[in-house]
Amino acid sequence: MACVPVGSAIPEKIERVESIEMADEEMQYQGPSIPKFDGDYEHWSMAGEQATAIQQKNFEESKLKDFKARNYLFQSIDKNILKTMTQKETSKQIWDAMKSKYQGNARVKRAQLQRLRREFEVLEMKENVGITEYLGRVMTVANNMRSFGEDMPEVKVVEKILRSLTSNFNYIVCSIEESNDTDELSVDELQSSLLVHEQKLSRKTNDDQVLKAESEYTGRGRGRGHGFQTRGRGRGRGRGRGEFNKASIECFACHQYGHFSYECPNGDKPVNFTEFDEGEDLLLMTHSTVKTDESWKGLWFLDSACSNHMSGRKKWFLNLDESFNNTVKLGNDLKLNVRGIGDIRLEIGGMTQVITRVYYVPELTSNLLSIGQLQEKKLTFVIKQGTCKAYHPNRGLILMSKMTKNRMFLVNAVVKGSEQLCHVAEEDTTEQIWHRRLGHINHKSLRTMQYKNLVHGLPKIVEQTKLCEVCHLGKQQRESVPNKSHWRATTKLQLIHTDLCGPIAPESPSGKRYIMVLIDDYSRKGWVYFLSKKSETFETFKKFKTRVENKTGLTIKGLRSDRGGEFTSTEFAEFCDSFGIKRQLTTAYTPQQNGVAERRNKTLMNMVRCILIEKELPKWCWSEAANWACYVINRCATDV
Repeated sequence: MACVPVGSAIPEKIERVESIEMADEEMQYQGPSIPKFDGDYEHWSMAGEQATAIQQKNFEESKLKDFKARNYLFQSIDKNILKTMTQKETSKQIWDAMKSKYQGNARVKRAQLQRLRREFEVLEMKENVGITEYLGRVMTVANNMRSFGEDMPEVKVVEKILRSLTSNFNYIVCSIEESNDTDELSVDELQSSLLVHEQKLSRKTNDDQVLKAESEYTGRGRGRGHGFQTRGRGRGRGRGRGEFNKASIECFACHQYGHFSYECPNGDKPVNFTEFDEGEDLLLMTHSTVKTDESWKGLWFLDSACSNHMSGRKKWFLNLDESFNNTVKLGNDLKLNVRGIGDIRLEIGGMTQVITRVYYVPELTSNLLSIGQLQEKKLTFVIKQGTCKAYHPNRGLILMSKMTKNRMFLVNAVVKGSEQLCHVAEEDTTEQIWHRRLGHINHKSLRTMQYKNLVHGLPKIVEQTKLCEVCHLGKQQRESVPNKSHWRATTKLQLIHTDLCGPIAPESPSGKRYIMVLIDDYSRKGWVYFLSKKSETFETFKKFKTRVENKTGLTIKGLRSDRGGEFTSTEFAEFCDSFGIKRQLTTAYTPQQNGVAERRNKTLMNMVRCILIEKELPKWCWSEAANWACYVINRCATDV
């Protein structure tokens, strides 16, 4: 008997030759006819034995072929699985057993396909997973679905991958959707594009980590050394005396890097530099001070993008022409009103300078020096190695500014020409006083009353120059909710709206007090269920899910509801998570965000009241009327 060695491959050529030989034998050989007994025993016995011998030969050949087939199957089945097939005598029995166990009947196939569909829908890329690994998972599930008879076109797989990537790929996803037709894009082409983007992200992350690397204490030998950011002396972890890197040390005297303040080469020389303090302190009262002794407001920004000198401090001006009115436009297209123009005397670096033609902008909190306007005065600016210097053609260097950490050039100037004051308090303007006296009336009405002389004794009111913080707090209102949603579902059961209506009195004949309304966002079809108490909501939703999914062959992907306890229970949340249903919970006390369900509740109850009134039915018939109203609404044309 011929035997095929274990582990050998099945040559395709041998299979073709064997199949041809078997076909020839079938064509040439015709089975013997069974002899009929006619009384001659010798002849009948000889003919019968001849037929039996031929059948025995055919049986042996068939048994040999079955032996070969079994040998091939044994080579292709894992050892652990093969142990369960020892009772199978023929290759046909082994094949049928494998098919029954691992493919199953039509019912098992449907269950397997349903599981794969759910797994395909909830697939999402994790932050620590690479593109190759994630696409492998998606293709594995897609191929398994195809093997169970699911229609899985490549465009469906491509769209699934694009919408389930992490936020790091948002840019490349938008680029692919804009530049390519996803109907013609293959998974291989998509993978190559995503891999290139992933490599760029990886390089960028590595570069950022290198830039964020801190200087470390390094040394050789055993000994003592000054510890980094420690007090006194401490033992170093390395060997020998450690070397300290001062590149990240900032000098408190000159604010330069690379040395300590006691090593500063500038010594005690004054430096015309003040670091910008972002935390401003408003002093309502000072004692024995000068009006200009507010250090943070004495800073002036050197600005090459500014068309004119500007300041918001009216009391700094030596002279101010308030008849001059204009507007200035900021970088964000915001316009500020100019309420005058004048001169300001500043002391910069021990020298007094008069800055002319300075705009008075009340709403401006910073002071700006226009480099362009200074150049019109024949000043020359030199910016080199983090220092900006201004030279006068006759007086030489008149201004110097060091660049700050946020790459700005500030000038610390003292305003001259103002007298010394005691117990200074910032005054309110006339319009602000009358604005508060009249209960924070709006400024337009205040000016109208003064202009038309509607109130006696009201002084002249000018246009508002300062916003009232009390009005901002007391008159603010909630922003309106949009009438229509910016997003709508594109398929059935992609989003379900739900809400409870009740309790309704009196109870229905079956003891029901609540109506649970469910609406499909895509088709706007609605369903109603009647509950005795709110705790029945979870079980009712489970019944609804089974019913609509079996009827449509689709799965619920999203559920929008309010934050009632019946929808936010732990068992409800765990059930939705297990089936991949995305929850959309509205903001507390904002029913407008669940407008579809709220509006359906109103429509249902309006129809219920109308039908009960028209037919003069008792109120306890509301459940039957609500069921009828839902049936009618589903069959009427609506504006969706």
